[in-house]
Amino acid sequence: MDAENWLRVSGDLLHIDIKAVPGASKTEAAGIKDKRLRIRIAAAPEDGKANAELCGFLAKILGCPRRDVVLLRGEKSRLKTVAVPGGYREKVEGIGSV
Repeated sequence: MDAENWLRVSGDLLHIDIKAVPGASKTEAAGIKDKRLRIRIAAAPEDGKANAELCGFLAKILGCPRRDVVLLRGEKSRLKTVAVPGGYREKVEGIGSV
């Protein structure tokens, strides 16, 4: 796994490049493709539902508060960048190895 392509350290934060795939039957990580962490999302891409599902999913699997997962870029795009506290690096890298 080449983490530096989809995962970057920026100060005290980790920036995660994600390709969101909305409309899936369940929310799950789907590996790395094209230098992005692919996450299938069980929510429609309307009214922020898919973004909320994505951030909630990341918070749950990282074991961090939902408020610590911040959508930086891609509110209306499938290509997103999310920030989480740097202390979760090991867990984030584990998501990418799925």
